Amino acid sequence: MEKMVGNMNDREAEEFAAKILRPGERLDDLQLSGYWIIQDPSRFCFGVDAVLLSDFIKVKPGETVLDLGTGTGVIPILLAGKSRGEKFTGLEIQAESVDMARRSVKVNALEERVSIIQGDVKEAAAIFKPAFFDVITTNPPYMINEHGLKNIGDARTIARHEVLCSLDDILRESAKLLPESKGRFYMVHKPFRLAEIMTKMCEYKIEPKRIRFVHPYVDKEPTMVLIEGMKGGKSRVRVEPPIILHNK
Repeated sequence: MEKMVGNMNDREAEEFAAKILRPGERLDDLQLSGYWIIQDPSRFCFGVDAVLLSDFIKVKPGETVLDLGTGTGVIPILLAGKSRGEKFTGLEIQAESVDMARRSVKVNALEERVSIIQGDVKEAAAIFKPAFFDVITTNPPYMINEHGLKNIGDARTIARHEVLCSLDDILRESAKLLPESKGRFYMVHKPFRLAEIMTKMCEYKIEPKRIRFVHPYVDKEPTMVLIEGMKGGKSRVRVEPPIILHNK
């Protein structure tokens, strides 16, 4: 806990964690720049998809970034450690996740670079206008609807299923908040929805520019796809070499 704990001994560090954590929460080491993140295993913890997305995203010095549906703020915090972007903003609708994300920002002393806003992705343009963002990122719900779900208000359900926002909502609002030229959009999603994703990106004039598939093993089909789009970009897409997560 370098950012807030400094040179505390183990006992002092434990006491500090006890003050900042709520019941059921834990403080996880992000293995990056001494950063930590607060998570609650009973709700939803970030996965490898968020880490891969943060590696795929390109943020130039001085740029501003908006992460839609930020959850506990892992992507803004990772990007703050990996880039020289000026300002990172996370938008999240769930109050509990917003609270955890804000405390994680404080733990890492990132208040001047990272802000967490509570709000609905479907109203993102209204929340942030007249501002524009150089980069918009998202690790959205992958599943199309709530079919068969028993508790649509559960945090894990909201993270995995399009209960509170849809792919169309994300792309519509992103198109409104990106500048007319060279504003960039980054997303991780499931390959089975790739045709829909690319169609909708083009519909909102966010031209697909880079695609990279993620495979669990070299001989298995991809389970994730990383996508970069450019607002008002020309029609030309590059498929990058795949990421293979595991050896046999």
